[in-house]
Amino acid sequence: MHRLIFLLLSFVAITFSGSSQTRITWETLEDVRFSEKYSVEEASYYYYPHFGSTVKALEGKEVYLKGYILALDPEEDYYLLSRNPMASCFFCGTGGPESIVELKLQPDQRRFRMDQVVTIKGKFRLNSEDIYQCNYIFEEAERYKP
Repeated sequence: MHRLIFLLLSFVAITFSGSSQTRITWETLEDVRFSEKYSVEEASYYYYPHFGSTVKALEGKEVYLKGYILALDPEEDYYLLSRNPMASCFFCGTGGPESIVELKLQPDQRRFRMDQVVTIKGKFRLNSEDIYQCNYIFEEAERYKP
């Protein structure tokens, strides 16, 4: 019950007044639970997301979030925004799938460095079906400058 109240208060607090952009926090993205689902294609189980109302309400909206850049394949412009630096990111055992956001960068964006702390804005998209992408995606992503 306390978590629900916290999430509801967080959702009210995340709206950036006077702007069409919404500031979110990593706590906002915790409004998800996971169950194991079997992938025939991969012949293994994976975490299937069940998104809560807070993150569902953000679908399609322009949001911004501060975190660490994980430059997984800079040559292919494959970057993630993470709650934690690379040494303690989701892939290394800290946090879960809700602690990273896949970035679909605007073509004119300069490259980022590993563990660079930045605020990124983008169009928020949820993903529960494509196991080769993150659960949270920022489309048209770019560095946020207030």
